[in-house]
Amino acid sequence: MEIGQEATNLPDIFAERDVEKMEGKIIEDLKADSQQVIPDSLEWMENKGEGSLLLTTVDAVLNWARKQSMWPVVCFPACCAFEFITAEASRFDMSRFGMEIVRASPRQSDLMIAAGTLTWKMAPQVKRIYEQMAEPKWVIAMGACAITGGTFRSSYNVVPGYNRILPVDVYIPGCPPRPEALIYGIQMLHKKITKAYSIADEYYQR
Repeated sequence: MEIGQEATNLPDIFAERDVEKMEGKIIEDLKADSQQVIPDSLEWMENKGEGSLLLTTVDAVLNWARKQSMWPVVCFPACCAFEFITAEASRFDMSRFGMEIVRASPRQSDLMIAAGTLTWKMAPQVKRIYEQMAEPKWVIAMGACAITGGTFRSSYNVVPGYNRILPVDVYIPGCPPRPEALIYGIQMLHKKITKAYSIADEYYQR
C-alpha cells in the first residue's frame, strides 16, 4: 500500500461539517446567555469617592514639592560643617529628603544651613550668598555659634547670631548638634513650609 492511500483511509477527525457544528453551538450558547444587559457596577459612586478620589489644593502640592526637593547651599564658616557632612553620608542618608545635592551656586539653592562661628568680616559675604538665593528660601541656624555666637560671642569681631543679618526659620542648638538633631530641624522646617506658604499670598505681595 502506498503512503497516499494509507492517508486517505484514516478517519477525518477535523471534518469541515463537524467544525461548523461546534462553532455554531458555541455561538448559539453565547447568544442564549447574552440576552440581558450586564449592569455597570456603582460601587465607586456609592462609597462617595473613598479610596478613589484625591482632593488637594495647589498650595498643598507646591509646598509638598518644595519640602521634598530642598537644595542646600555651601555656607559653613566653621566646625559644625563636619556634622552636616556626617548627615550627608550613607548612615543618615539625607538623600531620602531630596537634599543629597549641595549646591556651590546660591542661584540653584533654596536652603542655607548656617553652621559655625561668623565674623563681621565674613558677614557681608554670607549676606550676599543669601540675597543671591532663589525665592522662596529658608535659613537653618545650626549650632550655638550660629544661634548666639556661642563661646565667642563676647569677642568684638564675632556676629552674635545669624539672625542679626538673616531671617532664620529654624534654630538647632548644640555645640555641635548631632546629625540626628539636624535631621529633626529639617523636619521642623518641612512642617513650617507645609503650613506657612500660600501661592495667593506670594502673588499679592508682588
